Amino acid sequence: MSRLRVGLPLAAIVLAWLLPLGAQETRLPPVFDGAAALRHVERLVAIGPRPAGSPGAARARTYIVEELRKTGVSVRVDSFDAATPHGRLPMANIVGAVPGRRKDVILIGGHYDTKWFRDLAFVGANDGGSSAAFLIELARRLQARPREYTYWVVWFDGEEARETWTATDSLYGSRRMAGELDKSRQLPSAVIVADMIGDRNLGIRREAASTPWMNDVIWASAVRLGYAAHFLPDSLAVEDDHAPFIRLGIPAALLIDFDFPPWHTAQDTLDKVSAQSLEVVGKVLLDALPGIEEGLNRSRGGRP
Repeated sequence: MSRLRVGLPLAAIVLAWLLPLGAQETRLPPVFDGAAALRHVERLVAIGPRPAGSPGAARARTYIVEELRKTGVSVRVDSFDAATPHGRLPMANIVGAVPGRRKDVILIGGHYDTKWFRDLAFVGANDGGSSAAFLIELARRLQARPREYTYWVVWFDGEEARETWTATDSLYGSRRMAGELDKSRQLPSAVIVADMIGDRNLGIRREAASTPWMNDVIWASAVRLGYAAHFLPDSLAVEDDHAPFIRLGIPAALLIDFDFPPWHTAQDTLDKVSAQSLEVVGKVLLDALPGIEEGLNRSRGGRP
């Protein structure tokens, strides 16, 4: 992912029409098992480095698919070859589908690859591991309680640049999926991406390019659940797996904590990841989904 800090002031606007006050007060807090998610991080890290096109990536993919099948989630693997600075490499996106009462899709994704290094055994516990593990537990929770919208839980391959981040050396999996869905006219109604959300010192800033009303809903859920200290009021511009969908005009939001000193170093290890952080993000996101669904429903009628 490519990041650029911006110092935009925050106007904390909560869109009350997205979730009536009474519903906010009476809805039970969501359940998300951070310890279970952390166990998935442990198993992925035990594989070792998992850069796109590597045997480690294939092993991680097998693990994710097997875990989804255990929970009864329908899963498919979209394999493709990508032209990279290191030649053509085999990659694959993983898609878990949780049917809702309607066919309209909300896509929740993140990457499962780790950054390739020539001379570094980079295991990416947070950067690659946390998002991949988080999505396994999230898919399990969504499967247990179907919602109005159909959900696709997507593990993108090749998010990391092989060399230097450019428009063509980055986001291989999400660019592939956005392009294919655009061609088939089957684009999702909204996209939410999680990346690097396992940091023990969790502090997520509003991503500057994300759809403002979606950020408002998510941050309102964080306040409602008592997690405002982890969802910060300032903003940060980040190009990540949501970007190809934003470019197609799809509402999208990115949840990322980039204040992570071990980023792309050998110190991005299991001890830097917290079950509590994974649980906080899971609970906030699950709490926000009804508001996001309602926001999409209203936007079809001219709002927001």
